[in-house]
Amino acid sequence: MSHPINPVPIHLKVALTLKEAAEYSNIGINKIDYMLRQPNCPFVLYVGTKKLVKRKEFEAFISKKLIL
Repeated sequence: MSHPINPVPIHLKVALTLKEAAEYSNIGINKIDYMLRQPNCPFVLYVGTKKLVKRKEFEAFISKKLIL
């Protein structure tokens, strides 16, 4: 599968893969996967069995945790 010539920048994507979310936030993939498995996780998006991260909700979650 070839990559698009002009990929969408991460900061403009609505949903991120675990790898993209890890790169974007500097949080490890395993930690993000753990967070996504928590009940009522506000930033998980299931597409079939695939887990994606809702970027804006993820950013809000991280910002909220930094303030506390």
